[in-house]
This record gives sequence, structure tokens and C-alpha cells, in this order.
Amino acid sequence: MSNIRNFCIIAHIDHGKSTLADRLLELTQTLSARDMENQVLDDMDLEREKGITIKSHAIQMEYHYRGELYKLNLIDTPGHVDFSYEVSRSIASCEGALLVVDATQGVQAQTISNLYMAIDHGLEIIPIINKIDMDSAQVEVVTDEVCDLLGCSPEEVYKISARTGEGVAPILDAIVEKIPAPAADPTAPLQALIFDSVFNPFRGVIAYFKVENGSVAKGDKVKFFATGMEYDVEEVGYLKMKLIPSQRIEAGDVGYIITGIKSAVEVKVGDTITHVAEPCLEAIAGFEEVKPMVFAGMYPVQADKFEELRAVLEKFKLNDASFFYEPESSLALGSGFRCGFLGLLHLEIVQERLFREFDMDVITTVPNVSYRVYTTQGEMVTVHNPSGMPAPTLIDHIEEPYIRAQIISKTEFFGPIMKLCLDRRGTLISQHYITADRIELNYDLPLSEIVFDFYDKLKTISKGYASFDYHLTDFRPARLVRLDILLNGEPADALSTLIHEDNAYTFGRRMCEKLKELIPRQQFDIPIQAAIGAKIIARETVKQVRKDVTAKCYGGDVTRKRKLLEKQKEGKKRMRQIGTVQVPQSAFMAVLKLDS
Repeated sequence: MSNIRNFCIIAHIDHGKSTLADRLLELTQTLSARDMENQVLDDMDLEREKGITIKSHAIQMEYHYRGELYKLNLIDTPGHVDFSYEVSRSIASCEGALLVVDATQGVQAQTISNLYMAIDHGLEIIPIINKIDMDSAQVEVVTDEVCDLLGCSPEEVYKISARTGEGVAPILDAIVEKIPAPAADPTAPLQALIFDSVFNPFRGVIAYFKVENGSVAKGDKVKFFATGMEYDVEEVGYLKMKLIPSQRIEAGDVGYIITGIKSAVEVKVGDTITHVAEPCLEAIAGFEEVKPMVFAGMYPVQADKFEELRAVLEKFKLNDASFFYEPESSLALGSGFRCGFLGLLHLEIVQERLFREFDMDVITTVPNVSYRVYTTQGEMVTVHNPSGMPAPTLIDHIEEPYIRAQIISKTEFFGPIMKLCLDRRGTLISQHYITADRIELNYDLPLSEIVFDFYDKLKTISKGYASFDYHLTDFRPARLVRLDILLNGEPADALSTLIHEDNAYTFGRRMCEKLKELIPRQQFDIPIQAAIGAKIIARETVKQVRKDVTAKCYGGDVTRKRKLLEKQKEGKKRMRQIGTVQVPQSAFMAVLKLDS
């Protein structure tokens, strides 16, 4: 056990984590030259196309150091804020971390948040400055930043180029020397923490775990703490580029387990595995339960595919523990699921993965956040969509979620960034200069204001330089209203939204204009109204289709024409009273995509 090292690589997005992992795999000869490719651990097509890591990837390497063989278990983590839950799980199953900082960009927002997460878990940190071969590298400046952040000396910071391989070799020695071996007890009852799982159509659920105490062998009878279910171990083994079967996994090591579980709901990430005969007394304190930030409805394109979508989401949740779903129904879209995500990029990736990996095409509704509504009876109701909102007379006050945002940028973009945050109802908490030309801003912002296009706008105004990180802080009272859309006097449930009072008028006006273009003309006038409670704030009218009833009147008295027109008008009025408006699916889709 003293020859095992478990470590992860943490950094801001695009600072070279996966490229460093490639070099480490090459140096330890884990992969043959023929199998080697760039970002070899990013095995999803989507990861290669977008150039980002979406999933944490675990792999075991073997390294000879001073005549002894060491097992190095590496976990490569994502850098984007939407996948920070993956990072927290990787950190929970390691004893050390390589902190990678880009020499051209310096310390960024996710660098700081991931570092604090690692320090909270008591990990040994090895600081590394990458991309020193770039023309725009500022090695000395960035070294000072890292030293300020960690309180270390400049000699302790490793300076490398992961692309060319320069300076990477000493890092392997540092991993062996500086990162402690796992503090596990091989004689204690089995305790193993599940940190990831995948679904294999032939073998069932494959769980990836770290053995904290004891050991597990093929043929053992084990049980899962959270569910209390018991299984026979069909296979255990190590995680290399492929799964390598083994007879036994010892304390402190990382591996996989196959128990023939066919139902995806029986495995929970963060659960503890123990022996049936000699169980451990308590579960391992795993990672905290994830809190979804953004909610959106997902509905099958064909209504009869609802059960198929349920099965697909069940399997998908195995591979993405931060994803949350529960059934809901909508008058416009039928039966579907209300899903929770960590951010908009997460939502986009989930939708794309469902289509690619399971061939499941879904309709996604407009993203929203959850609000707390306090009624006049003193009850608290959590509202995720407008249809669950109590009547205005019963509402005492509404609270919306707030986040603490940390933005690091060049000082030249200071003004536009402050304007963007103020426009989104932000409050400046603090600002300080990291270096002469880089500033850190801390803002309190309503979560609903950053859900749509805040990140894109921030990147645009800062020419891609600003980095953004956030965490949920609390709920605060807000002046929110439910905006209803009435078609011919009838409210259309699927088009209702919860919105801040100041933005309601503009949004209602745009909704009405958009629907006027999309709803086909019918035999009677269709008024489209935006209303807050009983108050109409905007209106458009889809004009009726009319037959020219006066065509046969040529010449003669004007009263003949008037009589025919009056008769037609009466008919139209009666028709409007009993007529119903058929809203095409395209109208719902276009309004849901109407960015706020």
C-alpha cells in the first residue's frame, strides 16, 4: 500500500490538463506509441469536438522510482464551472493534486475555486506552470501569482510545456515523493467509495470505486450501503485504457467492480460497498449532495416515447451524477420530465449526449430556476414552473436564489463588466487587483439573471479574457410576477413565465409580437394578450379571414351592403365565443427559444 499514489489534475478550462495527462501516460509507457493520440483520455466525440473535458477519467500508471515499482492512479478532471461536481468527486477519492496554471493567462477563477476545494479535503498540492514554450508566456509574473496563492517558494513551482514534454519528467518523481500513500487499514472490514459508474448493455452497471479499508476479491458477497442490496462479485479489476481484470483489489487502490446489476437506480455515486459477512459500521462520508441550479422540461418529440425516455434518463444518470430528473406534464407538450442541471452548458451537453449515445431526440423548454413562495398562511412552497404558483391573493412574498460570482479579468474591461453586472441586478461586494493589469470582482447576482446568456456576454465584452466562477449563497425577497399569455381570453399554460416586475412589460410585448407572426389566421379575430393577474400589459390581434360578402352588390343602395356586413359581423362574434385557438407546435417552440 505504501507504493500507491492517488492524485488528480485540477485547473481552469483550457490550461492543459488533458495534454499533461498524455505526457504522463507516455513517460510511464502505459500506452504504446501506436495507441497514443492527443487528449487520449477524452474518449467522447463531444469532448474532442468542443475541446473540453466533460467527464473525469481515471487511469492507472506504473512507475519505477529508485528500484521500486509504484502504482499511480490518475484522475483527469474537467475545468468548466458547470462540471465542478465531477471535480469534487475526483478530489474526494485522492490524496494529492497537480494544480496546473497557464503561463499565458495566469491564475483564473476556477483555478482558485478548485484549489480551495482540494485544500478543504486536505490534499497535497503540487503547483505546475504550463505552456512556458509560448511566445506570450509570462513565467515570472505567473510564478509570483501562484506563490501568493499557495504561500510556497518559487523553487517549488514546476515549469513545464505539456505540448513538447519539456520539464514533465521531474513531476513523476514529485508525485512519489510529495503525495502521501493512502491511509487505509487492510485488516479492517471492507469500505469502498463509489466515485463513478457506467452502464454496459452486456454486463450491466460497472461501478468505479476506491477501497478505503479492507479488500475485495472476485466471488465475494457484497452489499451497497445506501440501497441495502446484496450482490455476488462477478469481476473486479484495475482501470487502464481498458478494464484489466484482477483477483483482488487491496486497500488504498482504485478499481472497478461488476456485480451484474441491471437496474440503474440500484447504484448511487457516493455510496459505500462493504462485505455481507463482516460489514463496516458506517458509510464513508462521501461528497455532498449536488444542488441543481437550472431547471428545464424535457419532453419526447413523439408522445408515445415517454417510457423510452424514462429508461434512457435512468441509464444516463449513472454516468452523470449531477443530473436530476422527475416526471411532470404540460398541457402543450404532454408527459415529460423536469430536469435539473448545473448550468446552461451542462444542459446543452446533456441534450447532445442523449441524442448521440441513446438516439433520443427531446424537446427542451425554456430554462428557469426554482423560487420559494411564502403564502399568507405562513407556508413555504418551492415553485419550479409558473403553473405551480399560488394565486396572487395567497402570496405574502417570493424569494429567489442568489449567487456569489467571482470574475477575474484584465483591467481594461472593468467598465463594461461592471455595467453588465449592474444591468443584471448585481451588487458589487468587493474588488481587488491581483496584479497591475488584472482585477478580481465579487458580485451578488440573482441566479435567474445569469441563466441565459450572461457567460456569453461576459466573454464577448472581455474578448474572451474574463473567467467566471459562482456558487449559490442564499434566497432573497424579489419582486417577481407571473406573466400569463391569453389567447382569445383563455390562458395558455405552457407559455406562462415567472419574471422580474421591471422586465415583465418588455418581455410580454415581445411574446405577443412573436405569437402574432406564428399563429395562423382563423375565421374570427384572435386577441393575444400578456397579463399579470387581471391587468393586461400588452396586446396584439391576429386578424380574421373574411369572405367578401358584398361582391354580388354592384350598384344599388348602400344599405344592402351594410346589411350583409352586419350579418357577417354577428356570425363572427358568435363564432369567437365558441371557437378555440389551435396553436401550432412551432409557435410553442419559437416562444420557448425566445431568449429573455
